[in-house]
Amino acid sequence: MAVETQATLDPLEHRAGEPVVRLEGVTRSYQMGEVLVRALRGVDLELRRDECTVLLGPSGSGKSTLMNVLGCLDLPTTGSVWFGGRDLARAAPAERTRFRREHVGFVFQFYNLLPSLTARENVQLVTDIAESPMTPEEALALVGLEARMDHFPAQLSGGEQQRVAIARAIAKRPTLLLCDEPTGSLDVATGRQVLAAIVRTQEELATSTVLITHNTAIAALADRVVHLADGAVRAIDVHAERRAPAEVSW
Repeated sequence: MAVETQATLDPLEHRAGEPVVRLEGVTRSYQMGEVLVRALRGVDLELRRDECTVLLGPSGSGKSTLMNVLGCLDLPTTGSVWFGGRDLARAAPAERTRFRREHVGFVFQFYNLLPSLTARENVQLVTDIAESPMTPEEALALVGLEARMDHFPAQLSGGEQQRVAIARAIAKRPTLLLCDEPTGSLDVATGRQVLAAIVRTQEELATSTVLITHNTAIAALADRVVHLADGAVRAIDVHAERRAPAEVSW
């Protein structure tokens, strides 16, 4: 039985344009006192290999809830989350944990680095437990920090700390990279550096990247822009061409 479970969660050899993760009819509701909050309302969505998808919407539109469902940090109330032929919404907790550990990288607005560890050591926390990781040096070089590997977080700028967090997320070579407001606390120039690191990672690793933001300017980086409002997908824009991070301003 264990062998069968392992096989169902291995990623498929997706051709360009084929979905890596697919949501079908996903809802998420929770109780706040006497109020039933409907955070997601019947979301259908496909994420494809080697594409950058921006989830765009105001606060309360369901962006972060959707990211939590995509990364199996939360379960949908109803609906399916398909990966490698397996509906993770109905999988055992151990299978969802393995999906997160082996296939998903998370980048958040706040860096969550351990202050007593160097950049290299913060990334090594992931490489020590991943199946076939990059070395910490490779991951940090990919985000342009090869000269700052042995610096502690307090010795790094905010943008450099965020790039360490990206290196930590990508070191496992994730199939899916989920970035929740990664430039939310950064100025424009620093934000561009962080976005450039994310785009370079997506292109070099053929990762399916999801970038969550309320900033409409960042949508220009995406292959597809998913507009969310009131927990539902209102529109999906497909870009024939993407702008470079250096061209984006807000």
